[in-house]
Amino acid sequence: MLSAYLATLAGVILAQAAPGPNMLAVAGVALGQGRRSALMTVLGVACGVLVWSSAVAFGLAAVLALYPSFMTAMKLIGGAYLLYLGVKAVKAALTGKMGAIRVSQAPMAPAAALRRGLLVVLTNPKAALMWTAVGTFLFGAGLSALEVFAFGPLAFLTAALIYGAYAFLFSTGLAMRAYGRFARLVEGLFGLVFGALGGKLVLDGIREMRA
Repeated sequence: MLSAYLATLAGVILAQAAPGPNMLAVAGVALGQGRRSALMTVLGVACGVLVWSSAVAFGLAAVLALYPSFMTAMKLIGGAYLLYLGVKAVKAALTGKMGAIRVSQAPMAPAAALRRGLLVVLTNPKAALMWTAVGTFLFGAGLSALEVFAFGPLAFLTAALIYGAYAFLFSTGLAMRAYGRFARLVEGLFGLVFGALGGKLVLDGIREMRA
């Protein structure tokens, strides 16, 4: 279980640190509204992460209990999606196309900032696919539904810490320079780690089909 947790956590941490809708939402609020609103957005994002991880833990577990052979298909589909994310991230790191930050100018109450962070995560179809792929990897490693569910609070904690760091970073004058310096490196590492996880899932699925 520990090795599966560590491998998955490494990929999730890099996914959270890499440029994407969650980070761009936090950065936009931090630049336009300040640190307090940005931290509320961070809380919303972290809660959304916990919702997705919990839904995957029990929803995917229910499907696999009814159709055990579905795991092989999920390994192929989920692995292919992780490979796609990995290749896309490496390409973005090489080309420097990291996404644009939209600064939030309209006044925003704390509850609205929290709601924005939550909705960014819950309405992102890529988040649903990514967490399904992560759940497939953990279930494929032999973990139970409760063990997969227990991974959720870890993802919540890393989301709070990483996006919280972005909230502090983008509420300072050094934000854009630091972002430009490290964003491509983080994106590249994220691509390599998720590519490796996806490749393992695909290979495992192929072996099971041949068995």
